[in-house]
Amino acid sequence: MAFDASAFSARLLEAPLLFDGAMGTLLYAKGIFINRSYDELNLSQPDLIRGIHAEYVQAGADVIETNTFGGNSFRLARHGMAEKVRDINLAGVAIARAATTNSAALIAGAVGPLGVRIEPLGKTSLAEAREAFRQQIAALLEAGVDMLVLETFGYLEELNQAVLAARDLDTNIPIIAQVTVDDDGNSLDGSEPASFAARLDSWPVEAIGLNCSVGPATMLDVLDQMRQLTEKPLAAQPNAGIPRSVDGRNIYLCSPEYMASYARKFVAAGARIVGGCCGTTPDHIRVMKAALRINEARTRTSVLKSSTQPQAKSSPAPPLEERSQLGAKLAARKFVTMVEIVPPKGILAAKELEGARFLKSVGVDVINIPDSPRASARMSNQSLCLLMQQQVGIETVLHYTCRDRNVLGIQSDLLGASATGIRNLICITGDPPKMGDYPDATAVFDVDSIGLVNIVSNLNRGLDIGGNATNASTGFVIGVGANPGLPDIEEEIRRFAYKVEAGAEYVVTQPVFDLGQLEDFLRFIEHCRIPVIAGIWPLTSIRNAEFMKNELRVSVPDAIMDRMARAASAEAARAEGVAIAREMIEAVKHVVQGVQISAPLGRYTVAVDLLEALGSEATRSQI
Repeated sequence: MAFDASAFSARLLEAPLLFDGAMGTLLYAKGIFINRSYDELNLSQPDLIRGIHAEYVQAGADVIETNTFGGNSFRLARHGMAEKVRDINLAGVAIARAATTNSAALIAGAVGPLGVRIEPLGKTSLAEAREAFRQQIAALLEAGVDMLVLETFGYLEELNQAVLAARDLDTNIPIIAQVTVDDDGNSLDGSEPASFAARLDSWPVEAIGLNCSVGPATMLDVLDQMRQLTEKPLAAQPNAGIPRSVDGRNIYLCSPEYMASYARKFVAAGARIVGGCCGTTPDHIRVMKAALRINEARTRTSVLKSSTQPQAKSSPAPPLEERSQLGAKLAARKFVTMVEIVPPKGILAAKELEGARFLKSVGVDVINIPDSPRASARMSNQSLCLLMQQQVGIETVLHYTCRDRNVLGIQSDLLGASATGIRNLICITGDPPKMGDYPDATAVFDVDSIGLVNIVSNLNRGLDIGGNATNASTGFVIGVGANPGLPDIEEEIRRFAYKVEAGAEYVVTQPVFDLGQLEDFLRFIEHCRIPVIAGIWPLTSIRNAEFMKNELRVSVPDAIMDRMARAASAEAARAEGVAIAREMIEAVKHVVQGVQISAPLGRYTVAVDLLEALGSEATRSQI
């Protein structure tokens, strides 16, 4: 075995290991009923399981747990599958291995409780329990797992039998032993942290810890108590909060940012293994990964600097009105007009440059250039921004996403953009690769849009992410995105507030088709209001409207859908889309500080037609 206890311990010294999140939560969300054997899906629906593993790999998980939590003979017997223990566990490892082929992720064989009471509380003997664990673990070892994670055990004696079974088979496989606790911090057999931590510490395992049951706050309290009683590495994998019943379903309400904040706290409390249990999704893991990477980078930089040089001092960011023409308009509260131009799929940008010249001639303030939208492979938008500013003489806004770059690449790109005169940004997380032309491409997501805003704010103050002084401050005008039409608007507002706190200076919304929702959004952000640029999208067909509503999660009212559906021809549908967009501009122009107009299929004359709805320059400047 290439990865043994010694290698595992050495890896934990390098940096915390991030495990993946829930399997059952995602399977349920994908329509698998809870009365199914989720472990048997390794045999009947391996692609489904592999797809979930792949989502966690793309999100940045260092360790993928096999879909074998209930893969023991007692649990499988409930579904008439007791004889399939070996097959299910072998398949579980093979599926996880296939999902991690092009990554450095490790494979943890997941082993859960038997689902029956063992002596002295039940009729199953210790020997029978140990044999059942031995049968399952033997298959996991045969398939070549890198480690074993014994998780969600409420009864210490049962967990001990699982540990003994594993050591019967392999004396050097890394073992992580995890208990689950109640709201008071006690294990389900009544053991207090001082008691179960001491017992776990005495066992032949490499790491001990907690998972499931409670949210991160309670788990942190218990972890602090455990740290006083053991020198072994600690593990913390909480649920995404305590589930709430919403429309008959249990919903876990902890946001990715909240879980990420506790991931940092777990590490500060001594955890070397973090992750999530029920309710934790790839979105949570992605943000947790970003938080841990930033934390690790800061820690390493802090240690280095403390022994080599004094702390660098930040400098004030240049005044907003001095950074760019867009910044000056925003600072003066003048109305801003933006038009989006999508980069070409090849190296020829003549059409886009000509479009920019036309838009400049009619008074458009700035050209907005997205970053490979829908995860498609296109010309670098940073290059197109530079071409437009140099050859056309119009300011651009650079969309910058977190999908394709790590924190080093992000900082290098942004320093280069500033050096070449690009001053305006929109910081967004980015569409995952699975949505685009190359679904198997690896996403990075070292940070999300909130973390990206923090990076840019630091650069504007002359500091890199590690607190090192750069030779000059960048002068970016920092924009972000927001979607007023999301069903979970409270979460969107929370994220928006985080972005403003991090340094966002204006926001561009997703396309607006519902004035009421925009007005609600503006009311919700009064406590953290920054200039709002409303997205305007001329629909081109009913299919385009359906795509907006169902795939981009943009709120398109039924009345708008009906209008598009009633269009008798393609030309009529485009005309109706323009009419709807004009109505939206008329409706929003007095409550926002600008509009961003998209030009579907590169029809820039449509954008100019829509700008007529704004009236005179005097009208546009009064906001």
